[in-house]
Amino acid sequence: MSFRPVALRNGVVIEDPLGVILGFLKAHRLDAGGPSPPASFGEPDLRLANRDGARISAAEITAVLRRRRAIERALRAIAPDASLAGAAASVPWLPLGQLFGAFAGIRGVGMSKMTKALYRKRPALIPILDSVVQRYLQDDDLGAQAPFGERALGLVRGYRRDLDRNRAAVRAARQELAGRGYGLTEVRILDLLILSTEAAA
Repeated sequence: MSFRPVALRNGVVIEDPLGVILGFLKAHRLDAGGPSPPASFGEPDLRLANRDGARISAAEITAVLRRRRAIERALRAIAPDASLAGAAASVPWLPLGQLFGAFAGIRGVGMSKMTKALYRKRPALIPILDSVVQRYLQDDDLGAQAPFGERALGLVRGYRRDLDRNRAAVRAARQELAGRGYGLTEVRILDLLILSTEAAA
């Protein structure tokens, strides 16, 4: 099948996004995981994040769970189906910033661990901001001097611009993947395409 190419930053063009995603899924055997209750947040979510490679220590789990009420309050303000690929006005930027802000100042927990813990809660909204994706989005990074939540939000805003630019190609790939039994969101597809460029380097 012929798909539109995906144009990433720095002049990188992925001519066959579907093939790249299928190859990545086959090579890495990503854990689809089970359903995650959308409004609650607890230790099982952090354990699941560790299955995704977060490497959150026992001490960090304890520290994150002290913020549980603030995290759950922010989650309740965000619809379970909120999507970064939707209309601009539909993206819940304020509560998303509050959600990210709830993780501020937790020693050892940066954006990678935070988003690995949260993305299953809002898989169409929250990208995994691991080191590869953060490096990719460096032009949108407000820097270490910015408040943690605002810095994370700035990266997600930049991420959305890339998603918008490739909306048709990514959506077509999502639909084809769904037909093959893969329930990936547009956000996760772009995550994997960015990771694939690092793996190919």
